[in-house]
Amino acid sequence: MSDLLSNMYPWVKALHVISVISWMAGLLYLPRLMVHHVEQVNANSETDKLFQMMEVKLYRLIMNPAMIATWIFGLTLAFTPGIVAWSEGWPWVKAIMVIGMTLFHHWLGRRRKELTTGTCETSGKQFRLMNEVPTVLMIIIVIMIIARPF
Repeated sequence: MSDLLSNMYPWVKALHVISVISWMAGLLYLPRLMVHHVEQVNANSETDKLFQMMEVKLYRLIMNPAMIATWIFGLTLAFTPGIVAWSEGWPWVKAIMVIGMTLFHHWLGRRRKELTTGTCETSGKQFRLMNEVPTVLMIIIVIMIIARPF
């Protein structure tokens, strides 16, 4: 099994990077959609329905599959012999940041449902602030993977 993982490593790594890029695109774009949704759209209007459709499709058709693929390919890489030194600190920090990214993904999903039901109390300003969360997590993750500082 370890030979198979080692032989597939470049392909799994490529698929992981593609998945991460797709997931990050959604994590950065959905909060921006939500800013405009809460600030500029009247409830039950045609524009409201349009925003709901865009948010649902982005979340379900792009973000969810990309997150799942990111996790599958990432765990495959983590279990490939010789790739991750679990005795060092960087993989643990990276893992915590990925869990944080996943929690943020689900937070967005809850806000999306609230926007659909008209019960969202999150303001445009709060969505703007939350839009920085995936960027900060991504910076830490990339530093952990590339620089492996500890």
